[in-house]
Amino acid sequence: MSTEIIFSGTLSQTNPETSPVIIVGQVKNLARISFNDVKMKLEPRVDAETFDKAVSGLHPSPTDSCPLWMNNAAVAALPTKCSRHNTPSRAHSLSKVVKSFIGNGSSEYVVIVCERSDVLASGCAVARILPLFNGKSNASTEDRTVTVEFLLVGDGSETPLTDQDLACLAAEAKGVRLAAKIVDIPCSEMHTDGFLKEIKVIGDELGIQPMVIRGEDLNKQGFGGIYTVGKAAVNPPALAVLSHQPAGATKSIAWVGKGIVFDTGGLCIKTKTGMCGMKRDCGGAAGILGAFYAAVKMGFSENLHAVFCLAENAVGQVAARPDDIFTMYSGRTVEMNNTDAEGRLVLGDGVAYARKDLKADVVVDMATLTGAQGIATGKYHGSVVTNNEDIELASVKAGRSSGDLVHPMPYSPELHYSEFASALADMKNSVADRTNAQVSCAGLFIASHLGFDYPGIWLHIDMAYPVHSGERATGYGVALLTTLFGQLSGSSLLQQVAPSITLTEAMDTDPVDSSDNNKKMRLS
Repeated sequence: MSTEIIFSGTLSQTNPETSPVIIVGQVKNLARISFNDVKMKLEPRVDAETFDKAVSGLHPSPTDSCPLWMNNAAVAALPTKCSRHNTPSRAHSLSKVVKSFIGNGSSEYVVIVCERSDVLASGCAVARILPLFNGKSNASTEDRTVTVEFLLVGDGSETPLTDQDLACLAAEAKGVRLAAKIVDIPCSEMHTDGFLKEIKVIGDELGIQPMVIRGEDLNKQGFGGIYTVGKAAVNPPALAVLSHQPAGATKSIAWVGKGIVFDTGGLCIKTKTGMCGMKRDCGGAAGILGAFYAAVKMGFSENLHAVFCLAENAVGQVAARPDDIFTMYSGRTVEMNNTDAEGRLVLGDGVAYARKDLKADVVVDMATLTGAQGIATGKYHGSVVTNNEDIELASVKAGRSSGDLVHPMPYSPELHYSEFASALADMKNSVADRTNAQVSCAGLFIASHLGFDYPGIWLHIDMAYPVHSGERATGYGVALLTTLFGQLSGSSLLQQVAPSITLTEAMDTDPVDSSDNNKKMRLS
């Protein structure tokens, strides 16, 4: 079954008998509309009295709904309360409400009553519950359409959604669903070669030829991190890059994604239960592919590079061993003390490439990096570590605007980087003390290969838990990245919700003497 999602800024005339519909919004927003605003979706099955009584009877705790006509028409209320670390759109609740309703027909409608500032997050919330991959043998072959129609109220409602706004929503939704599809598909299909095919498809659609280095060529060219992690797999590891370079660009931004298509843990093998779900370890790279598509599709004014660090952390005769020492693309050596701390190795090569070869002014890496992320910030918020306070604050704002929530972790290399001390190499790949700020430490390992003297902006996003909800992928990261850099977009919808950021030098550079193999720390 193929499900198409369509966005509209106006309400069409339909009959709930043949076209099921749910009308959903916050109570305060539903109170701003009348039956006349939505009667084209409900008549002749629902009258004004029924609708008004249903709306007045909604008492969300946290949500509430009322059927209007059999199972084919309903009105639902989103939570009233919203804390400062949640998204004002109530995107997560919106996803749950809509998911519980749709599935009643081949042509279904979702009417979202909201303010203009919540349109982007709300559209992405619906996209997240319409997955593209289904491996069930009895899956329906009937195509269906879900049409999302927006009824704007409050601030910005006087300006209708334009065709460009709707195109932006379509691009975001495609990016979200693409990212989720890649994460949902098992490694038997979505191995490194399968991921490269997905990159090529997006490249072809955008008119961009991917740059790919794979297999033994990685080793020859010095990508010791990616090669070491993936060399035991049947499908070889790869570094792939998509580059958007518009005329007049003066800045270069690199998004670097961890693409571990499956993580056995290597020779430090995971448990039988701990290994299930490790197809999701490519969620960072998948999110970046979806975000790159949406960003370029809507017009991006600066150079934008998507760097994919692809490998399968497999067990085999040539698999990396604990105690092995190898050289990263940064030129620094690493002593392996945990083969299950592999994501930071591939990303270390990726960020070094972004600095040395792409001359990036801003480097963002995104990864399902640590289990500690779930303990630190939970299932809804990714964790961010950065050398720049402005982008830290901007990422939090972008998360609230997009629905892809994040929360900051400490950035204190002078306190934490010593966890990687090695007597034999420049560093180990895993911490000595697992109780000492693991999310921050994992990010600092990556930063050390970018260089603590890096004059640009570095942002690390750990999204190990938000990458999925239950057994399904969420497409996390697509809306976050496009919103965070929305000022550089040609889309007015993204520009409206984007935070203000200045792409200048980092606020905190060279706090660690990274050339000192004994890891002595010094304050900047």
